[in-house]
Amino acid sequence: MLRISIAEAAGEPITLQLDGQVSGRWVELLQRTWEAHLKKGVRVTINLRNVSFADRDGIALLKSLTNRQVEILDALPFIAKQIETGG
Repeated sequence: MLRISIAEAAGEPITLQLDGQVSGRWVELLQRTWEAHLKKGVRVTINLRNVSFADRDGIALLKSLTNRQVEILDALPFIAKQIETGG
C-alpha cells in the first residue's frame, strides 16, 4: 500500500509525502500524481521518509524522476543507493 500526501506552500515546490511501499500498482499511482502536478507547471519534491520498500519498477520511476529534476528527500540509505545506481 502507498499513501501520498501533498504539502503545498506559496512559492515553494509541492512535496509528495509517501508512506508505505513504492511497488506494484502503487508505482503507477505515484507516476499519475506526479504527472498531474507537472501539467500544472509546479516543481515537485518527493519525501521518502516513511517508505520501507521500493520494487524494481518503483526504483526505475524514482530514478527517472530524479533525471527530470525532481528532488528526492529522506530516503532510507539502501533505497537512496538503488535510486542512485538505477537498481
